[in-house]
Amino acid sequence: MPAQGKHRRSPSTSLRRGLVAVTAGGAVLALPVIGATSAFAAPAPAAAPQQAVAPASVSAQVNSAVQAAPAQHSVAAGETLSKIAREYSVSGGWEKLYEGNRKIVGENPDLIHPGIKLTLGTKAAKASPSTARGAEADRADRSERINAAPVAKAAPAAEKAVTYTNDLDGWIKESLAVMAEQGIPGTYEGIHRNIMRESSGNPAAINNWDSNAVKGTPSKGLLQVIDPTFQAYHVSGTSTDSYDPVANITAACNYAADRYGSIDNVFGAY
Repeated sequence: MPAQGKHRRSPSTSLRRGLVAVTAGGAVLALPVIGATSAFAAPAPAAAPQQAVAPASVSAQVNSAVQAAPAQHSVAAGETLSKIAREYSVSGGWEKLYEGNRKIVGENPDLIHPGIKLTLGTKAAKASPSTARGAEADRADRSERINAAPVAKAAPAAEKAVTYTNDLDGWIKESLAVMAEQGIPGTYEGIHRNIMRESSGNPAAINNWDSNAVKGTPSKGLLQVIDPTFQAYHVSGTSTDSYDPVANITAACNYAADRYGSIDNVFGAY
């Protein structure tokens, strides 16, 4: 009897243990699998949409910025506002194009310089503070370059002072320079020819025997000018001494221009 009881209890006990073991084993084996699946699979649906949305949002912002930026045109030589407005079908024509670019074009719409950039769009997107600061910096930099340009330009060389020799050649040339400033006609050849006939090139020459001398007004200097004539035709900027070579020549040529049209037309006593 004890042996049979032990034999009957043994299968029962073994079966229950086996079932428990199987159940326990199933729990142990199932739970880790379920846990692992939840740990790796659950976050994935939430993370995926975020990654997909972000690039689309950034792309939309970039495209919006590109579309909002106004079109520009760099002016080429020979172009006019009317031509550019027609080419780009600007709403409002050249007047609207000029209105939107008046600051860079200036007060004359007919004068546009090659190289300037005209804004063609009439509705530009509102610039962000950083963009505005960048534009202001660019304008300031451009203004600085424009203002600095005259400074960089080399100053014109000072005119070299003209000097004349203290002889007949120098006196004639200096007199011709004064005559050119005063609009008095005459040439080197005409002056030289008359000087050689009247005084032989002696600035101190004086005629004490002709009718003028008899009247008390002798002819003096290179071109033998009497004092009343010298005073009447004296040219400002020259000496008031009738014996001065340059003053004498210039006054005589001024008189000859009034009387004969030019010293070049004088071939005898005058």
